[in-house]
Amino acid sequence: MADADERTAPGEGRTRWGRAGIMLVSAAAAGGVLMALTAQGVLAAQFAISGIPFTVTATRLTGTGFEQFGNLDTMAANSPNATNTQGQPPNQGNTGGAVVVVTSAIASATLTNLCQSINLGGTNLKLTAGTGKTPVSANTLVVDSDLLTGDATFHNIVIGQDASTVTQVPGVTGPLGDFAQAADSVEIDNLRQDNFATTAATFTLPGLNLGFSDTGC
Repeated sequence: MADADERTAPGEGRTRWGRAGIMLVSAAAAGGVLMALTAQGVLAAQFAISGIPFTVTATRLTGTGFEQFGNLDTMAANSPNATNTQGQPPNQGNTGGAVVVVTSAIASATLTNLCQSINLGGTNLKLTAGTGKTPVSANTLVVDSDLLTGDATFHNIVIGQDASTVTQVPGVTGPLGDFAQAADSVEIDNLRQDNFATTAATFTLPGLNLGFSDTGC
């Protein structure tokens, strides 16, 4: 691997994420591969998701140690959220409660003006934090999303690495043979995510405000 000085030129590594998200393979192809990996026992969900997506926004995210790869989240057996009024799973084709997601992991992250909201039908459960001088901070932050947008800059990015071999976030790897990208650090302005799951070793929320609101994030 080349030195950072050899690989980094002015403007290199900067990209703009549109609504297509940052998954660099098609959803159909990724879904087929991930389903096969799950059947082989390669993937193991840490917990059963509710299947209700939530929105997260931040005016700026900075992170050290970044990994990203495809994954599958699964709902609890017989979850009512696994089917919609037409009798089909709402966002995940015919997978019966499995959701194809992009897993983004950051070893150490800060987020300015964090907002998280969940649409409960007629009202929103809304959380804000880090709106003052002290941003939100998190260690070993892992987020499963089906949409991520913003203006991003990566430093020393590697694209196409096997997901089982990424090392930027200790203890977090993807499935063998899956597509991954990784970077030493990342900054994202105007971050917006539609998430199904979030975990963190520590999550510090200065100025936390949680309540119901007519509007989401």
